[in-house]
Amino acid sequence: MKVLVAGSHGKVGRHLVRLLAEAGHEAMAMIRDDSQALEVESFGGTPVVADLEGDPAPAAEGSDAIIFTAGGGPGSGAAKKETIDRQGAIKLIEAAKDYGIRRYVMVSAMGADDPESGPEGMRPYLKAKGQADDALRESGLDYTIVRPGRLTDDPAAGRVDAATSLGRRGEITREDTARVLVATLTANTHGKTFEVLAGDTPIEEAINGL
Repeated sequence: MKVLVAGSHGKVGRHLVRLLAEAGHEAMAMIRDDSQALEVESFGGTPVVADLEGDPAPAAEGSDAIIFTAGGGPGSGAAKKETIDRQGAIKLIEAAKDYGIRRYVMVSAMGADDPESGPEGMRPYLKAKGQADDALRESGLDYTIVRPGRLTDDPAAGRVDAATSLGRRGEITREDTARVLVATLTANTHGKTFEVLAGDTPIEEAINGL
């Protein structure tokens, strides 16, 4: 499968590009400029230069699926959350519809459905994620929305808990999050939104059990 990865140069995205390539997919790694090309190539990706704050649509042409794992990043301010986390995601939703790309996997966040319940500093991020999720649900695409907990750089464990609502908060490693995304891409998770945290169930079993 030819998969466009938005956010390929981020911490989750780097794992994701590598894991997609290892799984036999063609990972089209969206980057902002050519200086990042060699690095994503070293992970097994094919670099595609595009800017989510500009017009990223041409990067999607010819893809079979899109995985959106981009974000404004910690400390980037509310404006970046708006232009990248919300608007960037929506631009690629529209591109998917224009190019006939049915599959779209969104990396969201726990709490995105109720931003006001989050810490004040997180609310712009959660609001942007929630609005992007709503746009994806209304798009008519074969979507899946993945909501990980707090991301860590610990080694992957390969085991998670996944459910529509886990009823608790917690952590998950960035690599395990990427592994969840790869499993989600081809699993029967169309039209589903789920939370995922470190847990006890092997990833593929957890995702196939949703």
